[in-house]
Amino acid sequence: MAVFEIGDKVETVDDTIIGTVVAIYKNEVTIESAEGFQFKFSPSELVKTHSDNVIKVTNYEVAQIKKEKELPKKKPKQSVKPKQRNAPRMVVDLHINQLVRSTKGLNNFDMLNLQLEAAKRQLRFAIDKRIQKIVFIHGVGEGVLKEELYALFRRYQNITFYDADYQQYGMGATEVYIYQNP
Repeated sequence: MAVFEIGDKVETVDDTIIGTVVAIYKNEVTIESAEGFQFKFSPSELVKTHSDNVIKVTNYEVAQIKKEKELPKKKPKQSVKPKQRNAPRMVVDLHINQLVRSTKGLNNFDMLNLQLEAAKRQLRFAIDKRIQKIVFIHGVGEGVLKEELYALFRRYQNITFYDADYQQYGMGATEVYIYQNP
């Protein structure tokens, strides 16, 4: 702990008060600021300063402080456009020609079952892999596949479904949102 004498120039440790010691009594030092105000502090709260108010710092100390204050350069972040941010992560095309090489020998019932099985498999995959959004492209047609898909989706409690973005997918697509913490 520093020993102070009347007339010493001092600064406070936790504040920006600079003054001159005018009185010392046990563990209390009274200082007078340049404005004429008197303050009382314990000796541990004060630091002696040079009478000429010159702070002497070496170049090495300045370099160390600059090094500490320098922030690491941040890598530029790729900005995600709002449309891309909300874009579905998975698209499943249920057109029969996308699922089988040839429809020879398949009747409408068989084709519908193939499409529904593909939809179930992809939906299960998305749930397992925690993919939040899926778009099922079913086409316009007579609406049989769409209604069967809706019946399938209603069996799940942790999903909602609605028509997909018309501009991007046209009228024959349904978007499914999977809640991750049901």
